[in-house]
Amino acid sequence: MGWQAERDKVVINVGGVRHETYRSTLQTLPGTRLAGLAEPGAAARFDYDAGNGEFFFDRHPAVFAYVLNYYRTGKLHCPADVCGPLFEEELAFWGIDETDVEACCWMNYRQHRDAEEALDSFESPEGPGPPEPAEPKRLCLEEGRQASWWRRWRPKLWALFEDPYSSRMARYVAFASLFFILISITTFCLETHEAFNRVINKTETVTTGNETGTQVAVEVETEPFLTYVEGLCVVWFTFEFLMRVSFCPDKRDFIKSSLNIIDFVAILPFYLEVGLRGLSSKAAKDVLGFLRVVLVRILRIFKLTRHFVGLRVLGHTLRASTNEFLLLVIFLALGVLIFATMIYYAERIGADPDDVTGSRHTYFKNIPIGFWWAVVTMTTLGYGDMYPMTWSGML
Repeated sequence: MGWQAERDKVVINVGGVRHETYRSTLQTLPGTRLAGLAEPGAAARFDYDAGNGEFFFDRHPAVFAYVLNYYRTGKLHCPADVCGPLFEEELAFWGIDETDVEACCWMNYRQHRDAEEALDSFESPEGPGPPEPAEPKRLCLEEGRQASWWRRWRPKLWALFEDPYSSRMARYVAFASLFFILISITTFCLETHEAFNRVINKTETVTTGNETGTQVAVEVETEPFLTYVEGLCVVWFTFEFLMRVSFCPDKRDFIKSSLNIIDFVAILPFYLEVGLRGLSSKAAKDVLGFLRVVLVRILRIFKLTRHFVGLRVLGHTLRASTNEFLLLVIFLALGVLIFATMIYYAERIGADPDDVTGSRHTYFKNIPIGFWWAVVTMTTLGYGDMYPMTWSGML
């Protein structure tokens, strides 16, 4: 019996670490590499050392311990101190399906793929673009014919305006773009300061019926040099956008990029305002002013994400936490609804009997008004503009 057990044993040397097991154990997973060691003629097909009586595999010894334990127990666990791609490569070598990993270790095993997907999303917003297919050679063309200037210069100019780390000149272009963004934001803030605004009297001709008269209107005008600075910044942004859209590898991916859409929307209202400056309609001027402030100035702040990886990381973090944010909003909405309802009816307890509506003595005249109080209180702001007036409301 002991001789038979010794004959059934298999010695496996993996990376200098010896493992002993039975052939019957290796046969539990047919079709795998280790199951082949239990077949006749295995010594001829694998690296077998007849002197030591062992099979040798130059693989990771720590991972093999988990692989061999899978044959013994039927449960495949993932080591916490081994990188995911390494464990995946070892499983592929031993012929084991990765879906056999136990549920308790599945998330740990999948971490490397989630990290790779996150790192891929941190690439440039438009990405390098798909490689251009090589043109088939024609019989009428010479073999050594050089590529056209467009094919030679387009990748270089695209990298110049898209990848700041591609060359020293590309870094200078990135610094220039960042400089104009900061100047534009600074101008946007300075235009609201009273030192850069002056009140002027503007005479307008007004026609009422058959009578024509003049009317003096008071307007606030921003210092002209700020407008010139803003125009200079827009000229640079326009030049940069046209260069990038002209030399991008894939026009479709470029148009679908959110940052490129922001770049286009940020410069368009400036030209609309310049082209429609002669309009006398106050409504048209108000619309153009709104577009100029909201689209041109505020959206231009998002251009900073093109030059700071940290801002893109923050954006991806917020997007990955969408479900958690929605859960937080739901809890906040439930709390607001509950406490606004409670404070409304609690304030009614101490109301004057002659008050039919029961709202003359309190700020909480209805439940929607109580929403504001609940939000301010639950977020610990506490403006003090609304507070309970009765003892029941205070409780």
